[in-house]
Amino acid sequence: MNVTIYHNPLCGTSRKTLEIIHENGFEPNVIEYLKTPPSRDQLKNLYERAGISPRDGLRAKEPIAAELGLTRPDVSDDEILDAMIEHPNLIERPLVVTDNGVRLCRPQDLVRDIL
Repeated sequence: MNVTIYHNPLCGTSRKTLEIIHENGFEPNVIEYLKTPPSRDQLKNLYERAGISPRDGLRAKEPIAAELGLTRPDVSDDEILDAMIEHPNLIERPLVVTDNGVRLCRPQDLVRDIL
């Protein structure tokens, strides 16, 4: 099975998710999304496949989210996606893609659903 993780090695949840993937016998394709961010279309597709909205995938705790007004309830999904592409640190992590689906793995144990 193919496994891809959009990973931030500085994030404990992302590291734990990667560890669970390895413990289950998989060698994933690791994409450090801060260095190699997905395109806008890729990100939109990942969220659609995961069954979440861009707002659900927004790392709202990042100070820049508030600075850009992205935490307001009237901000559109398109505005959030555009900001994520410009500022990849706004993308919540880790996103994991397998043949069984896509999950935003917060908490990390959610990865088990798609392995």
